[in-house]
Amino acid sequence: MTQRRKFLINAPLGLLAATTAVRNDALAQDTPPPGAPPTFGATPAVGPEVSPATFAEAEKLMQVKMTPAQREMASASWRVSLSSTMERRTGPRKVLLSPELAPATVWHPQAVAGTTGGKGRFVRSRAGAGALPARDEDIAYATVAQLSRWIESRKLTSERLTRIYIERIERHDGKLRSVITPTFEHALAQARQADREIAAGRYRGPLHGIPYGVKDLLDTAGIRTTWGAEPFRDRVPAKDSAVVARLNAAGAVLVAKLSLGAFALNDIWFGGQTMNPWLLEEGASGSSAGPGAATAAGLVAFSVGSETGGSIVSPSMRCGVTGLRPTYGRVPRTGAMTLCWSLDKLGPMTRSVEDAMLVLDAISGTDAGDVASVPARLDFDAGAGVRGLKVGYFPGWMNEAPATDVDRAALERMKKLGMTAVPVSLPDWPYQSLNTVLFAEAAAAFEEITLDGRIDQLREQVPDAWPNLFREARFLSAVDFVQADRLRRKVALEMARIMREVDLLLVPSLRDEMLTISNFTGHPSLTLRTGFVQVGQARSDWAPDPARPLPTFTPPRRVPHGVTLIGRLFDEGTIARAGMALENDAGVAGERPPGF
Repeated sequence: MTQRRKFLINAPLGLLAATTAVRNDALAQDTPPPGAPPTFGATPAVGPEVSPATFAEAEKLMQVKMTPAQREMASASWRVSLSSTMERRTGPRKVLLSPELAPATVWHPQAVAGTTGGKGRFVRSRAGAGALPARDEDIAYATVAQLSRWIESRKLTSERLTRIYIERIERHDGKLRSVITPTFEHALAQARQADREIAAGRYRGPLHGIPYGVKDLLDTAGIRTTWGAEPFRDRVPAKDSAVVARLNAAGAVLVAKLSLGAFALNDIWFGGQTMNPWLLEEGASGSSAGPGAATAAGLVAFSVGSETGGSIVSPSMRCGVTGLRPTYGRVPRTGAMTLCWSLDKLGPMTRSVEDAMLVLDAISGTDAGDVASVPARLDFDAGAGVRGLKVGYFPGWMNEAPATDVDRAALERMKKLGMTAVPVSLPDWPYQSLNTVLFAEAAAAFEEITLDGRIDQLREQVPDAWPNLFREARFLSAVDFVQADRLRRKVALEMARIMREVDLLLVPSLRDEMLTISNFTGHPSLTLRTGFVQVGQARSDWAPDPARPLPTFTPPRRVPHGVTLIGRLFDEGTIARAGMALENDAGVAGERPPGF
């Protein structure tokens, strides 16, 4: 231990406070003897002066307690011990960190469960699509599985199908606000190319010629990608994201960039609120609001959304579509807006379970631009049976809100289909503590625009919107961040225990604990419509605000409702197989929102 460190530890508090400035001058001139190591608390003082009262107030934020003597020591030494750790941000040697730069620590779910690379076995359904409907509306609402058969057999051209969706967007999207940027000319050019290739015998597969939309956080070369946020409404990237590039390679046709709540929160973007086609008095839910609304209303054949903490599950539930959130790491996020490096996931939003798997097959795989992407098999057989699959469920959750009779009926359907219901349980832990990681990473991703004030341009400035949460996150504890990361591993090990007992889980889709747990552990989820419920009030992603009361309905309105299946890591094929059986037995997937 050097004399400098001994001084800091042993000096009386009064002397320490009185000699801080003198010591700093001396340190600048003092040359330590050869071999003396650097020490904490022996650097020049930087940053603003702080006092014991500063720490007394900060203790309230951190929920810790210091003694008066400890506050005295902390305030006297802060500028030479910890203030310099902020130099990267405060200067004088500032370093700008681009959004593409991921943290050095990467979450790898496969470290808990293990993965296997290589090409999996993928078998789509063998049934033909049948005769082409006479009405454009019926064609628009057909599944990708059906549309692809008609296009492959040349009963339907991609250009005709694209024009059907363009007309529907022009006619209906004014009520929904689900499209941020239409890409009609681009789509028609892609559709004509698809038709030429198919006519020449160069059929690329089930997405060839199929029009789709992507959440507007996926980069598209030469087409603006706005992140739904005012500061970036004119942003035009030069390169396609990995997912868009893969859909291009599959021959799919990009017809629209779809809305998201600003910076991937809820359903309000700079153009307004995206609405639910089943109930136009309420938002579509977010942040994948546009993909949910546009897919439900038949404005696109399929879409791609993203999820960090519920942004595929919630709009899929509310809009009555099928949302597949893949295992973290399966789909590369290169060229996608970053909200949270260790949580963000991209996945399909479709009108059937098989459609979701057809899209997932096209967009899966590693990419050098995403350090979290991993090689993993994707096994799926649309014709495989489900008898004998063990379905875990939480008895308490199924008998209380937010579970409904639809959830309970789904469990009974699965039993009737030959699956075995297995009660499971989780420890009563503070799972919301995991969100320390979410808030810290999100605030880091948007640090620059928070500090320079551009975040203030966002339409929503309420307490539960990103501007306030990003500012508040600056006061989170780094120690608590590390402890939340350790809790994350503990929770992942607990989920691994449960998933050794069952093949999949059936959970109420909006059960907060499982939304949080499964997003942090990286498990895949499949949300699908299995029935309908009555609601007497519009639903909202936002905290209650007396100044903005929600509409009420007398009599109540009928809206879609569904369940969520949670799968083993990198085992989307099993939840898809169970989901297809449940979807077919429920028989409600084909019902359309009135007026669309």
